[in-house]
Amino acid sequence: MDSPARSGPHTLTAMPEPTHDDPTIARLRAEFGDAVLETHAHRGDVTAVIRADRYRDAVRLLRDDPECDYDFLTDLAGWDRLKLRQTPRFEVVLHLYSLSRNARFRLKTRPEDNAEPVLDSIVDIYPAANWPEREVYDMFGIRFTGHPNLKRILMYEGFEGHPLRKDYPFNKRQPRVVEREIPDDRPGMIF
Repeated sequence: MDSPARSGPHTLTAMPEPTHDDPTIARLRAEFGDAVLETHAHRGDVTAVIRADRYRDAVRLLRDDPECDYDFLTDLAGWDRLKLRQTPRFEVVLHLYSLSRNARFRLKTRPEDNAEPVLDSIVDIYPAANWPEREVYDMFGIRFTGHPNLKRILMYEGFEGHPLRKDYPFNKRQPRVVEREIPDDRPGMIF
């Protein structure tokens, strides 16, 4: 038996998909032209992929341009696309939010070098990118030039390799962690 259509305060309505004439996409295309490699929208999230050499400029535009005004960096993450057999292999994904416009935007870029990927740091544009850039470096090996303190954040300094790379051997043995003495000048500290 078919159930009757439901209506009321808890009715779910489908959110319309944004089109490629999204104002943020239009602004990026006007400023960067062919450096905007692709765009798409899915379930209300608009995404643009920008060439790596224009990544920093695009991030600055998205934050500073009043038409965009993406003033909040929600997340920065890495992705190894090895199993997709696509080049470039790595992708860095930014999730941005505009408080004034209540709008979300995803910006992606793909560093060219598959063996030693490098991107410009955006810590001076979004200070909240500090630790996420370190995490992406630690887990994927993507270096961020200009980062104020690019070193491992999750793994110990002697760790060999980058464990979220798809070609990282799951049974790789790591060197032992060297025990450290507890300094006397820090009473109560647990190491």
